[in-house]
Amino acid sequence: MISNQILQNTIDGLKGITRVDLCVIDMEGKVLASTFRDADNFINPAMAFIESPADSQVVQGCQFFKVFDEHQMEYVLLANGDSEDVYMVGKIAGFQIQNLLVAYKERFDKDNFIKNLLLDNLLLVDIYNRAKKLHIETEVRRVVFILETNREKDGNELEKVRGIFGGKSKDFVTAVDERNIIIVKELAEGEGYEDLEKTAEVILNVFGTGADNNVCIAYGTVVREIKEVSRSYKEARMALDVGKIFFEEKNIIAYSTLGIGRLIYQLPIPLCKMFIKEIFDSKSPDDFDEETLTTINKFFENSLNVSETSRQLYIHRNTLVYRLDKLQKSTGLDLRVFEDAITFKIALMVVKYMKYMETLDY
Repeated sequence: MISNQILQNTIDGLKGITRVDLCVIDMEGKVLASTFRDADNFINPAMAFIESPADSQVVQGCQFFKVFDEHQMEYVLLANGDSEDVYMVGKIAGFQIQNLLVAYKERFDKDNFIKNLLLDNLLLVDIYNRAKKLHIETEVRRVVFILETNREKDGNELEKVRGIFGGKSKDFVTAVDERNIIIVKELAEGEGYEDLEKTAEVILNVFGTGADNNVCIAYGTVVREIKEVSRSYKEARMALDVGKIFFEEKNIIAYSTLGIGRLIYQLPIPLCKMFIKEIFDSKSPDDFDEETLTTINKFFENSLNVSETSRQLYIHRNTLVYRLDKLQKSTGLDLRVFEDAITFKIALMVVKYMKYMETLDY
């Protein structure tokens, strides 16, 4: 349960303080961590020691200790030397490793609980019973962040994120698949969505801003009860997906800012195709040339303001009016009319959504 690196760091630290060499061997005779080179020479004595009834003994000038996890033997600990001082160091090291086992087991239990909570795998009564046993508060403000990373590239992304929240036992960092890291963050009463945006920025900064990082983060709405954490997770999940379709330029997406994109994302594809056929007949926004699409997008960006749009496009006002008239003839929609503009904008978003869903099918 404890990683070899943690064990190595632990005995390295103890050796630095006591100057006594230490070694940890598992129940199968594998050296997991050691501060001296010839640790393999003690594997056979360690395996024999496992079978003996003694909890500690001296073999070949080395102190052997058994390390238990709730009466189940987990490791053999070696302290190199046979003096009373070495015996004391070995007992202290064994006690330290035993405490690590307890701490990591508790973290594993909490991690398992949070995963099942996020995935709706628990009955309501089980949520509150298990939360009580694990000393997790049930009525506090929480929010779920989902961090999508290229985890094949590095591999220690989960530990990087835990490094940010590791000192805060009330926050949980876990993963339910290979690409996404989930943070369940507890919020103080005064923390709002501006603070969530800053937290997201802190997380992203850990991974840098290079073009090859391809890291993005989404978060749901704030919930007040533990049973609602799964809702915040689902919102964050949707925000991540909708952000890829309609907000490609952003690497931080909040569920509360998705707007109409959230509704379009939930439409069935056959209904989308029917809507596009009704609006554009046999045509599609993909058929428009680059100049027309640029004009349309800039017109929307400037809230249907003809003068400002023509200024930003560096064209005469009459040229813009001509382009809008031409578009009206081909589609039957006049973008200068608010209702038509809304219809056209939604149609463009629906087409974008359909194209994205097609890429998922391949």
